[in-house]
Amino acid sequence: MLVETVLPLGKADSGLKAADGAIDIRAVAADAALVERLGFDGLAVRDNKDDPYVVSTLALAATTRVTVATSVAIAFPRSPTVTAMTAWSLARLSAGRFVLGLGSQVKGHIERRFGMQWHAPGPWMRDYVLAIRALWDAWQHERPVSHHSAHYDITLNVPVFTPAPLDCPLPPIHLAAVNPYMCQVAGEVADTLRAHPVCTASYIEHVMRPAVRRGASKAGRDPAAIGLGVAPLIATGPDEATLAAKIHDIRGRIAFYGSTPAYAACFTHHGLEALAKELNRLSRAQRWQDMAALIDDDVLARYAVVGLHRDLVPALRARYGAVASLIEFSIPVRDEHDVASLAGMVRALRAP
Repeated sequence: MLVETVLPLGKADSGLKAADGAIDIRAVAADAALVERLGFDGLAVRDNKDDPYVVSTLALAATTRVTVATSVAIAFPRSPTVTAMTAWSLARLSAGRFVLGLGSQVKGHIERRFGMQWHAPGPWMRDYVLAIRALWDAWQHERPVSHHSAHYDITLNVPVFTPAPLDCPLPPIHLAAVNPYMCQVAGEVADTLRAHPVCTASYIEHVMRPAVRRGASKAGRDPAAIGLGVAPLIATGPDEATLAAKIHDIRGRIAFYGSTPAYAACFTHHGLEALAKELNRLSRAQRWQDMAALIDDDVLARYAVVGLHRDLVPALRARYGAVASLIEFSIPVRDEHDVASLAGMVRALRAP
């Protein structure tokens, strides 16, 4: 299993602010170098408060071994050609260590944050990825581009704007997904599906994997060649007091995800449709504390991995070892003792 962490890692003296997804962009290089020192296979960059491609550039320039993935960059506000060229440049910079992770975002963000017209995300994403692959094929083999789909017609590829072929592998494409249709799209066009944190091992096995297989079969691909990445919700700490605080935070995260209609299938799968509806009702009333109180210990244990640091690796391997090829986790490091502890966890997770 490949092991990945996320920026910001949470290094106490680096200025990183993991709680709200913000980073100190001036500390990215040092944090990425620490990720490499810790033995991770890769690191992930989110599309929250900083441009993920700028952060990826800084991280790739500061490292020599780890992969750097956008996990995930929001696809639709950026044209396929813009995304294709950015990924191309990052692949060249890093000698093939960049991973293009893409996500769709929900309707409200596409319309009200990005000011765009909404379309059904599954077919839109399929067209988007195929457009990128058509551009890459044209650039790599120095031939005209011709992509026609419901959302994009791309036929212009003049020399002054055409990058030179790569002397390294093309970037893998990862797709974020929750619902079956997007999982099927991943099976058709992606190299790896990245499951949302609210997707349990059971949901992955019984809902997502079959959809990936359907998509792969439709496209004439081998479903076994399509990876699956997980980024579990984790409540952990070196001691009981720290663990209790993390559990409180994770109850709130689960409640928030449960209130979001786009993730309702992950709750319905476990017979928790009524809980999801009540969480949605409370969220519309902005009763956030009341929402977290509905996440009892059984629900917590279903959606999160809970335990002290010493128990974390066995718990992660037991839950996801049979369903995932890539796992993402992050624990803040404050000193050299924490560095050594986290490095040991990474080695244990990477072991066969």
